[in-house]
This record gives sequence, structure tokens and C-alpha cells, in this order.
Amino acid sequence: MARGVKWLCSYKRTTLIVCSINIVVALYVLRSLYGSLYIYSNRDLNNVVKYTPDQISRMEESIRIRKANEPLQLVKLVKQVKEELKRDEKAVELPMEVRRKITDEVLQRLRSLNTNANITEQREAIESWRKEKLHEFKELSHGTGGLNSTILQEETRMLIKALDSDWAVLSENIGLWIPAEIINQVHDDKPEGEEESEEEILPGRPVPPECHAELHTDYDGAAVRWGLTHHKESAADCCQACLDQAKLAKPGEKKCNIWVYCPSETGCHSPDIYQHKNEECWLKYAEKPRLNFKDRYSESYRNLHPNAPLIVPWVSGVVST
Repeated sequence: MARGVKWLCSYKRTTLIVCSINIVVALYVLRSLYGSLYIYSNRDLNNVVKYTPDQISRMEESIRIRKANEPLQLVKLVKQVKEELKRDEKAVELPMEVRRKITDEVLQRLRSLNTNANITEQREAIESWRKEKLHEFKELSHGTGGLNSTILQEETRMLIKALDSDWAVLSENIGLWIPAEIINQVHDDKPEGEEESEEEILPGRPVPPECHAELHTDYDGAAVRWGLTHHKESAADCCQACLDQAKLAKPGEKKCNIWVYCPSETGCHSPDIYQHKNEECWLKYAEKPRLNFKDRYSESYRNLHPNAPLIVPWVSGVVST
């Protein structure tokens, strides 16, 4: 019996010793972890860059100099361009049928002019038509024309905006392009009483009579000079290039007798896969010149090519070689 009690006491003592050792080891491990965290935190604090007052003063001076040298004028121009782009994006988009009707009326007004009408008369005719339509739609919007339908009032409001603030965008959408008038500001050597001639309709120097320039016209023919890589500053220069090619052509080569020029700053439409840009000059040859397009694109053509403008933007001429 005494041996059993002694063995039991020895077992309890051994358990207490083992537990005590485990507690001591656990405390040691916790202390080691805490110490390592403290060391790393102090090390990070020591790695922080500390600037001297002189260095801080230099950095502030550098920032001040950069701000003083900012291109403020360029920033203003960029903001203006962004605002203009936003205005263009907000421009009223009229239905296709309405734009076609406007195009028909514009063409009818232009055809009512004399065949020798100069650029100023054309501009005045278009502006007169625009003001008449604008006045008519404003009267309708104020109720004097008897508008009762909400849909008709909304369409009238869109037309007023399109003919007023968005007229430039609408003109481009319907393919209306009237070149700027040429004014001789260096030498006023034009005889008094001489009327404006058709040679001054296109921008640039006057087109010679032998070029037979035709606005809103695109002639077909075999290309003797590829226009995508052949640009000229004016229609007259394009025609002269055609005449020069015909004179210098070698025996057996095709001689240019058709020139086709793109005067529009936004480029000219064509049914091919290329993007035709401003000042493109195509030199062509055809035994019997044949028209591709004249005045305006047909409705059936526009159905097949929705991106085509209503009016043909090209200028062409058939020369005699």
C-alpha cells in the first residue's frame, strides 16, 4: 500500500513539472515573437527618409517653377477644342427624310439662280433660304401656324436648332459645300465693272477655261496617276498636272484627258475601300468620258452606301489633248 501511494505522488509531481516546463517554453516563445516585431518596427522607422529644411525648400521652389512654366495658353486651347467637340456631339441629328427634303430645297434654290451666278450670290441665296425657313419654323413653334401635336412641336424645335446653331454641322451632313470667295488683297488690278467669273468659284488660283471644271461631278476612267498619293493645292493645279502628263506621255502610254479633284476639307466620298482626303488629284484617261456621279447621289445609291453624302463633293473636268 505504501508503494502505491509513493508511485501516485511521483506521478503528480512529474505532471506538474512537465506543465511548468511547457508554460515556461510558451512564455519564452511569446517574448521572442514580441521582441522580433519590435525590432522590425524600429527598423522600418529608421528607413524613413528624412529631408533637411534646405532640401524641402528646394523641392517647394521646383514645384513653384513648374507651375509658373505651365503652357496655360495651350491648356485653354485644349479646353476650347473639347467644348467644341462636345457641342458637335450634342448637335441635333435629323431624320434621313427631313435631310433629303432640305437638300432638295437647297438644290432648287441654287438652280433658280443664273448659270453665271458667282460665289457671293450662291451664299446669299442659301442664307436667304435658311432665314426664311427659320422664320417659318419659329412661327410654327409659337403657335401661329396651328401646331397642336407634341411630336410636331418637337420636330419643329429640332429643325430650328439645326438651321440656327447647328447649321454648319447640318451643311456638312447633307454634303453642302460652297468654297470661300477669293479676294485679291495684294493687287486690286481687276478692271472696274468686270463681273465675277466661274473661274473664281473654286479655292486657289483660277481654273483655266480649257480645264472645263464641273462642280459636284465625278468622271470615270482608267487612272494614269493614282490620287491617293498625288495631292495638289487647287483644282487648277490638278488640271495642269493632267495637261503636263498628256504632253510628256511616252508613245504607247495613256494620255490624261480627265482630272478629278477633292476640294472638301473633310474628304470626299467614293464607293471603294479607301479614305479619300482633301486635295487628292486623280488623273484619268477614257476614250469616251463617262460620268460616275453628277450633282447628287441617287436614293438607291445611298441605300447601298448609307455613309455617302447627298451631294457629290468631287470637282472634275474633261480636257482636250
